Amino acid sequence: MNLLVVGSVALDSVETPYGMVDNALGGSAVYFSVSASYFTDVGVVAVIGLDFPEDHLNFLKSKRIDLRGLKRESGLTFHWKGRYSGDLNEAETIDTKLNVFEDFRPYIPEEYRESSFVFLANIDPELQLNVLEQVKRPKLTICDTMNFWIEGKLEQLKEIIKRVDILIINEGEVRQLSRETNLIKAYQKISSYGPKILVVKQGSYGALLFTPSSVFSAPAYPLEELSDPTGAGDCFAGGFVGYLAKSQDTTEDKLRKAVIYGSVMASFNVEDFSLGRLKTLTIDEIEKRFESFKKLTQF
Repeated sequence: MNLLVVGSVALDSVETPYGMVDNALGGSAVYFSVSASYFTDVGVVAVIGLDFPEDHLNFLKSKRIDLRGLKRESGLTFHWKGRYSGDLNEAETIDTKLNVFEDFRPYIPEEYRESSFVFLANIDPELQLNVLEQVKRPKLTICDTMNFWIEGKLEQLKEIIKRVDILIINEGEVRQLSRETNLIKAYQKISSYGPKILVVKQGSYGALLFTPSSVFSAPAYPLEELSDPTGAGDCFAGGFVGYLAKSQDTTEDKLRKAVIYGSVMASFNVEDFSLGRLKTLTIDEIEKRFESFKKLTQF
């Protein structure tokens, strides 16, 4: 397996100014793996309940995503209900039911343990550490997290950050983790914890890439149609890591291209609710938008 992701699979109920869906396919591992599947082979480790629809499984299989690490347990699937308003940059959580995800203990199948690239989606840092103990010498490890873990399990989070190569989090989380308001100083603080590469997700403003030698800024793609930002950050990560896994290269040039591919995948995701847009997305459309991104920044 070239790329392994460990995270959540969920059924989401989402309301935005542009409509709503109920019990739609969601979860960090889903958005990430579907996005990454356009670039490389990917295996998923996650848990679902007895209520998880076969149609959703068939869709994931249609993207050639390896589901041997997806376990069905007795109980209900993780469910999140949220609402977006205003500029759509932040969701209001109305209800969260962890259900079978509450007792999730990742078991990495033998076929996945030698994966070259490992993405630790936003889950308990103790579980992320457990995953790293099961895999064997990956070429690159990448981690996501959120404010909940920064507040509640900072020491465990610092331990996992120390052991990964790249950290991908949003701008607010960067400041919260580093306790620095200036992003350059924040990068310096976070890189002292371990990871030398930091990717800062900035929502509708784009993304920043920090490396020991440079800072790279990518814009967000200007869209006429925008429906639902749920999963955009995970789609960004899927495009970013998926491209790196495809290229088998982490040089400065490839890291910058990976940021743009991540932004491309996120821009498509927000055009429809759930995975609606990614169900019909083609490689040609991805490459065409990649070229459009290049034109956005040429001067």
